[in-house]
Amino acid sequence: MTEQYVRDLEEADETQVAVVGGKGAHLGGLSRIDGIRVPAGFCVTTDAFRRIMAEAPQTVDLLEQLSRVDPDDREAVRTLSAQIRLTIEGIAIPDDLVAAITRALAALGEQAAYAVRSSATAEDLPTASFAGQQDTYLNVMGPTAVLQHVSRCWASLFTERAVTYRRRNGIDHRTVHMAVVVQQMVFPQAAGIMFTADPVTGNRTVATVDAGFGLGEALVSGLVNPDVFKVRDGEVVEKAIAAKQRAIHALPGGGTQEVVIDSQRQEEPALTDAQAVRLVRLGRRIEAHFGRPQDIEWCLVDDSFQIVQSRPITTLFPVPETGDEENHVYVSVGHQQMMTDPMRPLGFSMWQLTAMVAMHEAGGRLFVDVTRRLASPASRAGLLEVMGKGDPLVRDALETVLGRDGFVPSLPDAAPGGPPAGAAPAPIETDPAIVTELIERSRESVAVLERDIRTKTGTALFEFLLEAFDEHKRVLGDPLSMQVIMAGMEATWWLNDKLREWLGEKNAADTLTLSAPDNITSEMGLALLDVADVIRPYPEVVAFLRGVEPAEDEAFLDELAKLAGGAGARDAIEAYLDRYGMRCVGEIDITRPRWRERPRTLVPVILDNVRNFEPGAAGRRFEQGRQRAQKMEQDVLSRLRALPDGDRKADETKRMIDRVRTFIGYREYPKYGIISRYFLYKEALLAEADRLVRADVLPEKEDVFFLTFQELHDVVRSNRADHRLIQQRKDAFRSYHALTPPRVLTSDGEAVTGAYRRDDVPAGALVGLPVSAGTVEGRARVILDMAEADLEAGDILVTAFTDPSWSPLFVGIAGLVTEVGGLMTHGAVIAREYGLPAVVGVEQATRLIRDGQRIRVHGTDGYVEILP
Repeated sequence: MTEQYVRDLEEADETQVAVVGGKGAHLGGLSRIDGIRVPAGFCVTTDAFRRIMAEAPQTVDLLEQLSRVDPDDREAVRTLSAQIRLTIEGIAIPDDLVAAITRALAALGEQAAYAVRSSATAEDLPTASFAGQQDTYLNVMGPTAVLQHVSRCWASLFTERAVTYRRRNGIDHRTVHMAVVVQQMVFPQAAGIMFTADPVTGNRTVATVDAGFGLGEALVSGLVNPDVFKVRDGEVVEKAIAAKQRAIHALPGGGTQEVVIDSQRQEEPALTDAQAVRLVRLGRRIEAHFGRPQDIEWCLVDDSFQIVQSRPITTLFPVPETGDEENHVYVSVGHQQMMTDPMRPLGFSMWQLTAMVAMHEAGGRLFVDVTRRLASPASRAGLLEVMGKGDPLVRDALETVLGRDGFVPSLPDAAPGGPPAGAAPAPIETDPAIVTELIERSRESVAVLERDIRTKTGTALFEFLLEAFDEHKRVLGDPLSMQVIMAGMEATWWLNDKLREWLGEKNAADTLTLSAPDNITSEMGLALLDVADVIRPYPEVVAFLRGVEPAEDEAFLDELAKLAGGAGARDAIEAYLDRYGMRCVGEIDITRPRWRERPRTLVPVILDNVRNFEPGAAGRRFEQGRQRAQKMEQDVLSRLRALPDGDRKADETKRMIDRVRTFIGYREYPKYGIISRYFLYKEALLAEADRLVRADVLPEKEDVFFLTFQELHDVVRSNRADHRLIQQRKDAFRSYHALTPPRVLTSDGEAVTGAYRRDDVPAGALVGLPVSAGTVEGRARVILDMAEADLEAGDILVTAFTDPSWSPLFVGIAGLVTEVGGLMTHGAVIAREYGLPAVVGVEQATRLIRDGQRIRVHGTDGYVEILP
């Protein structure tokens, strides 16, 4: 039967990716949209590709080798992929397959010109567009040439760039097949690309049209700069007409050539405004059909548009779903929590259920809708002030949105009369016993949870957890706890403002808060120095730890105990895990592996501490910090007393120093309490997952991570799981890693980027937020995974973000630079605690600073210099 090898384009649709590939499926779908013209053609199906591959069994071994090659080993990828391509192009196409293709050509016009285009089954997917990864051939004439180019398209599945792209997107080469689209050639006056959402800002209300003369290949290949039209609400709102010096035209005998445009035509628009608006209307129709913004290739022929490609725009950050048509402004939760990686569904749903405010998910990240707070002048001022103190980029982005007429509605302030609901209670006394009491309350709450959760299973566990979440929020929202946190922050701000005003001291609180008591996160870093002290005297233990492999996560502690000094080392690590084992990088996502689950994560940090520190370093460092703070206090008070009205200023300052040192350490404790509870929730849920695996409801227990809390509850109740949904969630989660979450996002899809708007930094310096005073110069270590840390004394850590789990690294570094952060986020607090000069919120720091470069961190003034 020949029907399986060829399928008319009009018979294809989006459900047939496995048969006609991504491009063929989209073109088939396009041909069904009313008012959309698609050049006639057919698909050579994936059945034909499989038939060809079966003719060359040696490709099986080559594909097996390719699947094992490191995608970064470019030479091996190049060699193997070239072998596979040569093998495929050398296969003679079987007679029945030749007959099927030539019959389809005869129906369209055997001697006509055709475009022969690859259409892989892993192409133009919602999560990865694969644009340009396989080959397209234009103006192919005659059956012999078409057949030859079909073979080339099959082989192009294994170009070096396509192979590498698939590996990096987690797609197995052996599961991908190639169809080929053969379409009648279009000879346009103009052609180009249209994005139905702005590809730079993400704004879904703005379409962008790139246009040039002749075939669209000139634009796609970067041969010419296109005319650019931006269209919103049926009118061109912005355009830039380029000097289009070249174009690609079809040759009469087949193939294409580059031609020079007449000088007088070069700066003529390739489209009129009316044509651009009409094209965008077609684009909106296509977008509505596919249900998401599209990247569309178009041709203009005699004032009529033909569509030759449409694929999803995979680089846009998704917009939270609200179900209304109102304008919304969202602020990123991840930038406040120091975790901008995507979260799995169980992770973000658990955070939503335990958070104090409503949160919306998009792209695996969480956002808070601040529209109503921005709409009222009174709440707007407070929000902007808080955001500005924490992260000036967020404030600037919000002010950018507010500057747009009508996007944020204006609401009246609350009626006057009496204090507003929830007004701040009377200030608390500066009393360390308050902090002690709060810590004890938190410990008791966690102990009760640990006792009660042990007996809960099945649906009873989920009912218990919903009640536990209420207790979780009660502890988190404890008014006294909030007062202590605010008292510490307000004292910090007071000291920085007043001592700058009175003495010219910048960020004085950074030194005054060194070695403040009751900081659980800084204690966690110092405690790992104590673990290193236990291990350091035993070379055999050190050598063993250097050889620990990733797969030995739990077993290595048992093996450790068999060595001389190993039992003590194991006990020290176990004691550390008892206190801090619930922590991990990205800990707000309950699905992330905790240190208790993967103790090997701590081994590189322990070994760095063994190498870089002398015994007793933890105690010495804490005492040195305390003495520096004490010296700074004495110096400040003595200088204040020499000023006019100095005694009053000194007395006020002394009260604030006592207050900040009493309360600032507690700032880290609520997060420790949250994560302690999270680990208990996780252990209980994984026990349920084990039961589901034993009952053959799920193939592996980590599948529960790709269900929301409520969905997991339903699976436990029904003993039935939607495996297709779980796979879709896994695919989506993988794709979300390629997306950069914005600090501020609008309901139009626009990612609003703030700016520091400073002119007081040297040319070429990287600007950020100063969060811990001092200047340091050293080697930059760009580290994205804490488990890969390899630090020497004097190194400066450069990373994307640092949540509390990074603090053990802080004891061994000289300075800190992060892409994300604010004045009171965890990395900033611990940097100040340890006296590390730090600049956070440095956009693209991990890309702009190379590992090993020497840099100078200006922690007082908020910028980083890359040194020659």
